[in-house]
Amino acid sequence: MRNLIIILGDQLNADSAAFDDFDPNQDAVCMAEVAHETTKVWSSKPRTAVFLSAMRHFRDALRSQGRKVFYRELTATAGEWKGSTGAAKPSSAETFETALTELSQRLKPEKWIIVEPGEWSVKTAIQSAATANTLPLEIREDRHFLCSHAQFAAHAEGRKQLRMEFFYREMRQRHAVLIENGKPVGGEWNFDSENRKSFSKDGPPFHAHPHRFEPDTITRQVIAIVNTRFADHPGDLTDFDWPVTPEQAQIALHDFITHRLAEFGDWQDAMWTAEPWLFHSRLSAAMNIKLLDPRLVIAAAENAWKQGRAPLASVEGFIRQILGWREYVRGIYWHQMPSYLELNALGADQPLPPFYWTGDTDMACLRDALGQTLRLGYAHHIQRLMVTGLYALMLGVRPREVHEWYLAVYVDAIEWVELPNTLGMSQHADGGLMASKPYIATGKYIQRMSNYCSGCRFDPAQSTGPTACPFTTLYWDFLLQHEPAMRKNQRMSMQVRNLARLDEPKRNAIRSQAAHLRACQSA
Repeated sequence: MRNLIIILGDQLNADSAAFDDFDPNQDAVCMAEVAHETTKVWSSKPRTAVFLSAMRHFRDALRSQGRKVFYRELTATAGEWKGSTGAAKPSSAETFETALTELSQRLKPEKWIIVEPGEWSVKTAIQSAATANTLPLEIREDRHFLCSHAQFAAHAEGRKQLRMEFFYREMRQRHAVLIENGKPVGGEWNFDSENRKSFSKDGPPFHAHPHRFEPDTITRQVIAIVNTRFADHPGDLTDFDWPVTPEQAQIALHDFITHRLAEFGDWQDAMWTAEPWLFHSRLSAAMNIKLLDPRLVIAAAENAWKQGRAPLASVEGFIRQILGWREYVRGIYWHQMPSYLELNALGADQPLPPFYWTGDTDMACLRDALGQTLRLGYAHHIQRLMVTGLYALMLGVRPREVHEWYLAVYVDAIEWVELPNTLGMSQHADGGLMASKPYIATGKYIQRMSNYCSGCRFDPAQSTGPTACPFTTLYWDFLLQHEPAMRKNQRMSMQVRNLARLDEPKRNAIRSQAAHLRACQSA
């Protein structure tokens, strides 16, 4: 064998650089399901099922193209290698690199080829395995993304702060997206101020629910394995309906563009009890495992505006998440790793509350967001940033624990995208490298953007006492704890000035109630 082409679970694009110059007479593909990928963080059942089902469908697509694929399947109790002929060989490998070594000792390839992994530790582990096996390793650039490492490094050079807005403008110009005569269409680079509406007391307007993808035979087999082998993992697969093939991902894209994009902008920050999807796209998982090319998504959204099917504010807001934010966090990840993983600028030292794994809490907003997350593997960006993330930030949870929880529970979580969003944007653990201020708020923000508070025993207007909202208590306690540092942040000046309204007895009462919250939730 000449080349063994290594394909990871988040590299399921047929146009991958890994297949450049592929010769079916000399080369073969290696794909492996290993339990370690599900247990290194306590991966939820929906997340595990998305990866395994998508991988198996991709394997079959490669074989239908005449490519030889050696694939290690997890079974209910162990694992086994299956070649293109279907013959099975038992496998005792526990990690991806041991599986790769196991196969290579059988096949004796001359070289390994892989597209750069989306996780630093996976990249280093495969490099180490190649050295141990005395095999050349060729790491190819990932063409899925619209900004290369070199381009991001050039953007970052000489900047004390890396702000998404300036990066986003460069990307718009480089790729000529929503640009006319060198200027942004509509005269503005973003329309974020128009995209922060909340629902009336009557709730969301009518919206079509996302297209459902009923599990086929492959997916049903995966569900059975996950439910058996990972029975103690969080989550539920009863309602599993995620797209797991490129064809399904295309249908999901068309469904979003047709039915929800036009109103996405208005309501992208709004939340409502028992409404997990609202006007969101549900495309991030398909893009992150590369079933869907972001260029196609951006073009579809831009064309909807050109054809008058969606307003500019909605289209620009949606494109900004992909061309701007998604590429930006990937740039941050590779520019800052591996030290980024250990950052803890605020000195947070609390454990993650156990109810993050169960949803069992009296706080209605957290109960809904966590319950939906554990059931579906999904929450939209405001639920992640301003409910689950906000509470962990103000409680003072260790950032690495928050990161590992996010990586475990969401179907779209791959470390390159999840880690900067969690440590930088959500937990401000990088000290402002990514976000110019910590995103903190009282329970009044959640009350304004949702109906959660109407069904909750806590009062968002109260910071102390038996009915005080824990978000509001922790908000003021956060400012009291970090007042000296926050005073130096221009964007926090108004919030810090509001501390002057609190006399010493009130400050002590807030500190006491916050300490009680931490003691109760770490028990």
